[in-house]
Amino acid sequence: MRQVQPDPEAMLPLTPAMFNILLALADGERHGYSIMQEIAAQTRGKLRIGPTTLYRSIKHMLEDGLIVEADERPDPALDDERRRYYRLTDLGQRVAVAEAQRLEQTLAVARSKPLLRSLAPVAPEKGA
Repeated sequence: MRQVQPDPEAMLPLTPAMFNILLALADGERHGYSIMQEIAAQTRGKLRIGPTTLYRSIKHMLEDGLIVEADERPDPALDDERRRYYRLTDLGQRVAVAEAQRLEQTLAVARSKPLLRSLAPVAPEKGA
C-alpha cells in the first residue's frame, strides 16, 4: 500500500522562526544553540529568536514531521551530552522550498506596487 505524502503547500504559511529554522538545517544537522546562531548570521542580526521560541517551534516541527532528532551523536568528549541535534526530513525540505516560492511570489507582487516600484531586485552580497 502506497503512503500518501502530505502536501507541503497545505502547511503554509510558516512563521518566520520556523522558516528560518528550516533554512538553518538545510546545511546539515545542528543543535539548538547552533540554530539560533545560524539564524542570527543568515539574517545579519535582523532576526534573533530566543530559546522559548526556538524550542516551541522545534516541538511543532517535530510533531508535523518537518524535522527529526538525529540518531547519531558526536563524541561525548567533544560535545555536551545534553544537546539534541536536529535535521530536516524530506517533507521539511519540500515545505521549505514551497515557502520560499510563496515568499518569492509575494515579493514579486510587492515590487509591482507603486509603493515599491522603485526598488530593483537586490543582488546578494559577495561572500553571503
